[in-house]
Amino acid sequence: MAEKNAFTFIDLFAGIGGFHQAMKKLGGKCVFACDINEDCRNVYKKNFCQNDEFLLEGDIKNSIKNNAIPKFDVLCAGFPCQTFSKSGHRTGFEIVEKENGEKDERGQLFFRIIDILKEHPECKYFILENVRNLADNKVNWNIVCSELKKQNFVITEEPIIESPENFNIPQTRERVYILGIKKVLVTGKEKITRSDLKLEKKYKHFNENCIEWIIDKNVNPKYIIEDDSEIASLLNVWEEFLQELRRTETIKSPFWLFHAGVGKEFDLDYIFSGEYDWEKIPRWKQCLLFKSRVMYTSNKDFIDEWIDKYNMTQRFLIHQKFEWNASKDCQSIKQGIIQIRQSGIRVKSPSVFPSLVAMNNTPIIWDNNINKYRYLSVRECAKLQSFKSDFKFSNNDNISYRQLGNSVNVKVIKIIAEGLFNIRED
Repeated sequence: MAEKNAFTFIDLFAGIGGFHQAMKKLGGKCVFACDINEDCRNVYKKNFCQNDEFLLEGDIKNSIKNNAIPKFDVLCAGFPCQTFSKSGHRTGFEIVEKENGEKDERGQLFFRIIDILKEHPECKYFILENVRNLADNKVNWNIVCSELKKQNFVITEEPIIESPENFNIPQTRERVYILGIKKVLVTGKEKITRSDLKLEKKYKHFNENCIEWIIDKNVNPKYIIEDDSEIASLLNVWEEFLQELRRTETIKSPFWLFHAGVGKEFDLDYIFSGEYDWEKIPRWKQCLLFKSRVMYTSNKDFIDEWIDKYNMTQRFLIHQKFEWNASKDCQSIKQGIIQIRQSGIRVKSPSVFPSLVAMNNTPIIWDNNINKYRYLSVRECAKLQSFKSDFKFSNNDNISYRQLGNSVNVKVIKIIAEGLFNIRED
């Protein structure tokens, strides 16, 4: 079995090496890696390929064209997710022409994996990762399964969707994993199932305060949010709002100040006025309008005074939105996990961190060691992705946050790979 003996692997769309770390823990030796992003390759090289131990390339299409990929046992690939993600345009496998005439071919890169499998019949296993929305689209999912099965692999035809929080890592990060093993290694088996992988035996749910778990005592001052900053001031303003509405037991979430009907009559009628085309408003937004209006009309005297005191209606719209999702576990914003998003200021319970994303949207916490708000450090975010403690990151934190947001979780990959490798008939 692969995890008990040395095996070789290739790391496609490698990012900064989440797959690499997992495979190395299982005894794997990398023989080829590629990523189109130069910043990712620089980080990958200084961690795994300082002395050119294997070929590290950029464009996978050129590598295929030049026959640069050596023989290998395991193919690993977190192929680009942007065209499948809910946050993207969901164009799937289409080639999209941009306004400037350039073509976005990221949806086609899955088929380069197929090209490699065709040219490398020695490959025994593959492990692919993508956003769960890929599996939610039946047309795209069927294409993926059909193409992989054509290469003489037994695969996971039913989506394997897992998140680090299932394996004692406090991060919500659902991803779909597509696994395959060469037919000749599992005679008579038609597909890989969840029970084959025995993932549930590795389940262990996190039951601590995840802020206390992740926090480093000696934090670099660059991550600290000073008391006189706009962010700290904004959080203090919403803390005052929260405490008053908690006292009156009228806190509902989310609350969008500019949808509350500030200054309108003390009733709900304005919601049905000409300000809104009610028939075109989605159900979720209808609920939000009612919640915001009820909170305002129930606390009008306080909120009007609070608005004037802090000039709230003149602030950015995202600073006028508040989402309190921590009522069961927190008495204060300082006890929760904070993100400032397009949907507003979101505060979640300290049971599990939200998914790290490939943008500068780093969680904020209150650090009791220094009595200040601060951002999670790069090293702390790396813990959420199960990266090794001595991993060498970029010197640019914004780049590192994005790279971690794009990465696979090392521990999850290791557990899933172990399950796959153990299916093989000895």
